[in-house]
Amino acid sequence: MEQRRHTGVKITMATGRNVMRAVKVSEFGGPEVLKLLSDVLLPNPKENQVLIKVQACGVNPVETYIRSGAHARKPPLPYTPGTDVAGVIEAVGEHVTVFKKGDRVFTNGTISGGYADYTVAAADTVFPLSDKLNFKQGAAIGIPYFTAYHALFQKGHAKAGETVLVHGASGGVGIAACQIARAYGLKVLGTAGTEEGMNIVLRNGAHKMFNHREADYIDNIKIVGSRGPIEINPRDTMMKESSIIGVSLFSATKKLMYECETALLAGIEAGWLKPVVGPEYPLEKVVKAHEDLINSSGALGKMVLLM
Repeated sequence: MEQRRHTGVKITMATGRNVMRAVKVSEFGGPEVLKLLSDVLLPNPKENQVLIKVQACGVNPVETYIRSGAHARKPPLPYTPGTDVAGVIEAVGEHVTVFKKGDRVFTNGTISGGYADYTVAAADTVFPLSDKLNFKQGAAIGIPYFTAYHALFQKGHAKAGETVLVHGASGGVGIAACQIARAYGLKVLGTAGTEEGMNIVLRNGAHKMFNHREADYIDNIKIVGSRGPIEINPRDTMMKESSIIGVSLFSATKKLMYECETALLAGIEAGWLKPVVGPEYPLEKVVKAHEDLINSSGALGKMVLLM
């Protein structure tokens, strides 16, 4: 047997079993740069950290942008992607008192990366996973729901009785935004590109849906939205007293994240926060998962990797 010690935590395991599978990115590029290795050393939790045995990990669009090198946020190479993990606490570091081995948890951030059999996360980015949700649903909470709440209320200052349009509402963030907005008393309009996607969104909070692949859908709703560059006339924003707000969850303060956390945990308890899991892939198919996420003709819930 081998014993590994670090700042108050001890992990004991059979010799030869202190390695795990993990996806490593050693250069920025296409999905093919995602390499699954089987001999990665098991990470060890330090002070105020926990080690989680990963059951499922969410795959977010932003992870494809980071992997390609097109995102402003570029982690040092090599790195393991993945922030939204659901699993079971394997060990805790010094000063961690809120979790113990065996606890079901989910995260909105990791230190060592979630595309792996085990991951280390800071204890303040880890939350108890209710028995109402399975691990796949737990892996669909992190970035989607925190981003949706941050955008709706902390940036958009949405209020009950107002109307919100969720463009591309059938993906992880879109469904989260619809569920949250509906629970907080807003009238929710959504768009999706397929009939199946539209039906999913209607079942998850939208009052009315529009197909954004139809040429005349804009005639039925007043909408401004684009994933690419747009030209803005400042005078138009003055006349309409409109605002344009950029949202990045990575820039949110700890205070704002705590507010998100409190609201979302309450949503789980109340029963309206129910992530919709979409395509599922084993860890061995991570390249295929990123390819499909990029080339998808229409999102249908949150994509997850299963360990």
